[in-house]
Amino acid sequence: MTRTHLPAPALAPLDAAAGHDAALPVWDLSDLYAAPDDPRLAADLDRAETEARAFEARLAGRLGGLGGDALAQAIAEYEAMWERLGRVTSYAGLVFSGDAQDPANGRFYQTTQERVTTISSHLLFFTLELNRLEDAALEQKVGGSAALGRWRPWLRDLRVFRPHQLSDDLEKLLHEKEVAGRSSWVRLFDETVATMKVKVSEEELTVSAALNLLSDRDRAKRAAAAEGISAAFGERTRLFSLITNVLAKDKEIEDTWRRYPRPGSYRNRSNMVEDEVVDALVGAVRDAFPRLSHRYYAMKAKWLGLPKLQQWDRNAPLPDEDDRHIPWPEAVERVLSSYAAFSPDLAAIGRRFFDKPWIDAALRPGKASGAFAHPTVPSAHPYLLLNYHGKSRDVMTLAHELGHGVHQILAGGQGYLMSSTPLTLAETASVFGEMMTFRAVLDAEADPRRRRAMLAGKVEDMLNTVVRQVAFYRFETLLHDERRKGEMSSERIAELWMQVQVESLGPAFEFTPDYGVYWAYIPHFVHSPFYVYAYAFGDCLVNALYGVYRDGSVPEFEAKYLEMLRAGGTKRHQELLAPFGLNAADPAFWAKGLDVIAGFIDELERDDG
Repeated sequence: MTRTHLPAPALAPLDAAAGHDAALPVWDLSDLYAAPDDPRLAADLDRAETEARAFEARLAGRLGGLGGDALAQAIAEYEAMWERLGRVTSYAGLVFSGDAQDPANGRFYQTTQERVTTISSHLLFFTLELNRLEDAALEQKVGGSAALGRWRPWLRDLRVFRPHQLSDDLEKLLHEKEVAGRSSWVRLFDETVATMKVKVSEEELTVSAALNLLSDRDRAKRAAAAEGISAAFGERTRLFSLITNVLAKDKEIEDTWRRYPRPGSYRNRSNMVEDEVVDALVGAVRDAFPRLSHRYYAMKAKWLGLPKLQQWDRNAPLPDEDDRHIPWPEAVERVLSSYAAFSPDLAAIGRRFFDKPWIDAALRPGKASGAFAHPTVPSAHPYLLLNYHGKSRDVMTLAHELGHGVHQILAGGQGYLMSSTPLTLAETASVFGEMMTFRAVLDAEADPRRRRAMLAGKVEDMLNTVVRQVAFYRFETLLHDERRKGEMSSERIAELWMQVQVESLGPAFEFTPDYGVYWAYIPHFVHSPFYVYAYAFGDCLVNALYGVYRDGSVPEFEAKYLEMLRAGGTKRHQELLAPFGLNAADPAFWAKGLDVIAGFIDELERDDG
């Protein structure tokens, strides 16, 4: 689109409990639309509906008779309509994420979803009918048309779901009921968490601010925050249990109709990864619990002078850790200089996010907790959401989300249908960005004690990414398997949660019963079931990839890395990793990634001895 001059990023005051920054950037969404009542938004919806109806009337039932070039043109039209709808839904979702406690934003988000669902129901026939074409007939069309050949990766990925496709009427019913079914439960979860207040001592905090206190140096503050979080979610445990039970049952019904062999199979198909590859990853990580998390947290208990760790000690700062508040400009400089040391091109793309108002890092009530990078549409640009508290972990989060953002920009050249990557590969650039930033900061540190504290902090981040996320995946698997036998009580859900926590974190912890409700604040369980293993996949992949970069065994690594990011969703993990001599189907691949974490722990043990 034509881009006009943009104002400097707007600034918002920090949450009272947040830190010392006077202001933090707030995004400006006007590159999408000026406001929810922007006439351009209504016009885009009207145009999309007119085009979708005409598209359906012209092509439904006729795809088999189209030549390759005509089919390629139809796919291009389909992509253009979805990009227009994607711009609208991205805008509505970002407005809602910015302030979910404003009822007007909730209504706008829901109304937009409903309108887009109605419009897109006229496009549903297209992919269903494409998948009904026999392989030989489709291949004949692709082989005879260079224009259609461009769409080969999209057609390949579309046909992964061919065995699980239902009749057109059923597909349309499920599509149209989504806004009154699963999406409504997700919205209920989001609005509930966004409006919650957590009482910590005599202060009422947002969920994000309370969770941040779990990494405070003062153990009494950590304990008070943990108590407040347990109480706040405990008071609503029936609601969160209902949401979880309904969504799990909804998933079971659809999975059964679609003949998916197990609850995680749909996510694996979406990630373009085989069930067996995920099993190999999860099995390798679970086998490594004793030499990773169990061993590390035993050392941490010793460093903190505690006979046992409580759950609120898991992210406690270490005695030598630099816990000073890091101002936002310093965080930006750390991240961009680290990116530039690896690739000036990568840093130049990253700098756009700070020169333009594409980041919302401010802390305020109603804002979504956590962090994300939203790609929006290729004709616009991504937006990043963070909740910046000024901790070292927040700097790493910035490096992580910026990695997503630059990846999304580089992949945008593939167009709306082929720019997005499977979740397993979507974490590659983000985790690589974290690793670059960490290594740059570590290499610049001369004080042995501070280096040791930084290394321990990185180990904790990696354990949170690999061990904790695989434990989350294990929890989801147990929960969805058991839900098939009947509705689960909140007490039983808590038992499963505690089971995986004990297994994954080890004997160094003494968990109090009130920790049993902490499953309720994890948004991935609600938004994207079985998403979480993608973090472990990405971390192990990047450990192996970064090892190749550090040892210099792959010529022109930077160019190959950028080319991998530009590929978007056009290549599978086997093709993307081949130029680096890596293969995720090889069990040794996962061992290589886990050995990096174990090696860091070995180094800490040597220093400790």
